[in-house]
Amino acid sequence: MNWDDLKLFLAVARKGSISGGAKQLNIQHSTVSRRMRKLEDTLGVRILERKKKGLELTEAGQKLKLSASRIECEIMAVDGALLGKDTNMVGCLKVAALNNMASTILMPIFADFNRLYPEVDLHIIVSNTDTSLSQREADVAIRLTNSPQDTLIGKQVCTVASTIYGGYDYISQIKKQNIEPRWLGVECCTFHKIWTKKYADHQGHNFYVDDTLLTLSALKENLGVSMLPCFMGDSTPELVRYCEPVPEWNLGLWLLIHPDLKRTARVLTFRDHMAESIKAQRNLFEGNIDTA
Repeated sequence: MNWDDLKLFLAVARKGSISGGAKQLNIQHSTVSRRMRKLEDTLGVRILERKKKGLELTEAGQKLKLSASRIECEIMAVDGALLGKDTNMVGCLKVAALNNMASTILMPIFADFNRLYPEVDLHIIVSNTDTSLSQREADVAIRLTNSPQDTLIGKQVCTVASTIYGGYDYISQIKKQNIEPRWLGVECCTFHKIWTKKYADHQGHNFYVDDTLLTLSALKENLGVSMLPCFMGDSTPELVRYCEPVPEWNLGLWLLIHPDLKRTARVLTFRDHMAESIKAQRNLFEGNIDTA
């Protein structure tokens, strides 16, 4: 056995599928499948059972997962000890961020950092689910939350406000007719699911989206109303607010790093660069824009 095979196995075990493990490690599905078969041949025992609902670990697989997890912790401790003393602005830096932020308001900030520090290989990872810093899927995470993990080091750089938006023509029409707006079915994250259910549970939906960028496009087509972060809605000329930002929808914007990387130069420099640049646009994030 070697660590690369065990790392692949851990990814598959945690994601519950070959495809999930392959995607996490950015490796071809066929490669992961072949390596898992080879690992089973090496061990002489089945570690994965293929079920209708996905992969399940056998008893041997469960034991291997525990052992591999312990090995992973030891390797990460070594990595942390070495990386924690890295004072050079050179090397790989993996940053996890939400797609709607990374592709819009944060991209110019990423670009500025890239131009300032060209020897840092900046990898932007977009996902609406939490990317694990503890498992080193990323070095820095930019997250919207009001309850960050206690095991991570971080700072809240601002508050992100949200409110209800619709297309200019659609909002004008429903206000003129004094009728209730039609809500989109939004399933992009837990926050929006809860908010939509609370404010529009009495309505049926005939149009659903599972991504905030899709929500933005649907609103521009005058398909109804939905919540959007103010940094997106206020920056889109075709959209208008249906109401003012709702305080209970406020979320903290956090920059989080793993404790082992708290002395790594490129991590700290990136964190400070992002914090300063985001604070310079605080009004846009917090919805303090005069839209009249």
